[in-house]
Amino acid sequence: MKTKLLPIALLCGATSIITGCSDSDNDVDINVPKGPDIPKEGTAVSLRLLETTDLHANVLNYNYFSDKQDDKVGLVKTAALIHQARSQVKNSMLVDNGDLIQGSPLGDYMAKIKNLKEGEVHPVYKAMNTLEYDVANIGNHEFNFGLAFLEEAIDDANFPYISANVFKVDGDEDETNDVPLFKPYLIQEKQFFDENDKLQVIKVGFIGFVPPQIMQWDKANLEGKVIAKDIVKMAKHYVPKMKSEGADIVVAIPHSGLDVSADKPMAENASYALSKVDDIDAIMFGHAHANFPGSGYADLAAHGVDNDKGTINGVAAVMPGFWGNHLGVIDLDIQFKSGKWVVVDSKSTLKAIYETDENRNTVSLVESDAAIEAAVHREHAETRAWVNEPFAKITNTVNSYFALVNDDPSIQIVTDAQAWYTAKIVQGTELDGLPILSAGAPFRAGRGGPDDFTAIPAGDIAYRNVADMYIYPNVLKVLKLKGSEVREWLEMSAGQFNQITPNTEGVQALINPDFPSYNYDVLDGVTYQIDITEPARYAANGEKVSNGNRIKALKYQGELVKDDQVFLVATNNYRASGGGNFPNIKGDKIVVDSPNENRQVVADYITFVSDQNGAAGLDPSADMNWSFVPVVGANIEFFSSTSADAETYSQQFNHILPTGKTNDKGFALYQLDLTQPLN
Repeated sequence: MKTKLLPIALLCGATSIITGCSDSDNDVDINVPKGPDIPKEGTAVSLRLLETTDLHANVLNYNYFSDKQDDKVGLVKTAALIHQARSQVKNSMLVDNGDLIQGSPLGDYMAKIKNLKEGEVHPVYKAMNTLEYDVANIGNHEFNFGLAFLEEAIDDANFPYISANVFKVDGDEDETNDVPLFKPYLIQEKQFFDENDKLQVIKVGFIGFVPPQIMQWDKANLEGKVIAKDIVKMAKHYVPKMKSEGADIVVAIPHSGLDVSADKPMAENASYALSKVDDIDAIMFGHAHANFPGSGYADLAAHGVDNDKGTINGVAAVMPGFWGNHLGVIDLDIQFKSGKWVVVDSKSTLKAIYETDENRNTVSLVESDAAIEAAVHREHAETRAWVNEPFAKITNTVNSYFALVNDDPSIQIVTDAQAWYTAKIVQGTELDGLPILSAGAPFRAGRGGPDDFTAIPAGDIAYRNVADMYIYPNVLKVLKLKGSEVREWLEMSAGQFNQITPNTEGVQALINPDFPSYNYDVLDGVTYQIDITEPARYAANGEKVSNGNRIKALKYQGELVKDDQVFLVATNNYRASGGGNFPNIKGDKIVVDSPNENRQVVADYITFVSDQNGAAGLDPSADMNWSFVPVVGANIEFFSSTSADAETYSQQFNHILPTGKTNDKGFALYQLDLTQPLN
């Protein structure tokens, strides 16, 4: 059973979503009913902590891009795991770790089309309110639609929000008087059953964090309104306060991944560093769209990561994937020792909503939650109708099956649209006449699994197709860069690939799994080749790791690009403001601060060209402006979708060959023959 929550002590603004609480608010006296007597030495309590994270508005088991049921996603499925996990224990608490209201067409519909009004409840919270969450943390994507929408959305959550490193702008340099935007932490006084079924009172503290990079990624929404501070610094500031105010157990909920490299100020992925902060008893993290414990962290024992038990430097930790595909579970063994409650042992596990059989078919492990289905049925139907309304035509198939190894139509449409918009917006200005380049990345290239690829048939195109090509609500920005900076941009992007050794036996994997595909930018407007026999110059975190020179024959209009040559580069606010840690790419290079979303620019461009061409519609063919330098004597493999359409599409290319095999993650394996001409 799930224990009932006693009146909350030390909670400022529990029913308010964005609050002006200051540290002094935590000193308000609140009457709490007197609990049981002081426990006996050695009294034991088992507490199960449950976590969802990175749901990205995937409430139902539905893929709006394909307009089909998808049992690999959805809180409607995770809910069954929550009910099961609670039924197995006496004591449990449930948290969410953010990136909640953005990420699926349902989220877009609520923010951009329906325009959530006062008194209306966002479907995400209609669903979550059926599950009795204890607390939630703010993720970076919560800011994508602006602070006003965020406030209107979360004010109907039947649970409090926390975030300890975002503060209101107050116009002075004095950090001591900074006012947090949200409640930084929460201490809940709970009654739990001990091993003898007697009630014991334990105060559980929760503290949340968001990547400070929100100030780059959502600069347009946040600049001049809030500031973000270092995660670890704020943990060291607030955790001692939590202990002094009576917290027996402290649970950190960082929307921040696991990076075991040296601690850095303002780090995006600080969960490892948090494990070294005194008095944190558990870490329920997210943001990285990965599983901990999990195979991706199996080789970190030397850094104090126990991938079997699920601890980081001895601290219990869990990260349950994304889109609701797992529930995170931490089982804490707590004892009353020397006059205080302490965690003496723990075990972290993940519960999956599905598995794949020997034929790589999806097998659902749980039933859908009827209460959630009923709660959001109207918004679900409205979203389906909206995303399926045709507005233009395309003449050929658009897919991203081979976007990492070949110039690709799903990127080409985006880069063409951005260049078209940029040419219009700079016309008649001092920037008019400068050469325009355009950056695009394969957002759906398997990051979410073997089915996470763009696939749009020829014919009518609807909004779901545009959102399929461009899944983020980014805003278009234009940078002014020198040729040398353009080259470094491409060198960073080329970190997507492992170094390949020619004339070597054995299979060599091309794709670097640590490099996210959304950071593999293709720059249209120039031509170039990538030499994968050279070492990558930059690591995935932007650190320079070699003097490798992968970018060859970089040309503009047939002439080699000069270092001092000036270009305009159309991109998005994430990249333009430093997202991805690309060298020399910062907000001070922005010369066009467009208010238009990239996705809307793509839709407008498709409409414009389709109207110009009449019944013919838009031709989405890639212009093949980049390729690999030929490599001899290497068996190179990469992964893609298991879809039969992908294998059929591969027949158009001499250098892409299906192997008939799959890897351990269910992706189809293809051979890349770089002795063949690219076409």
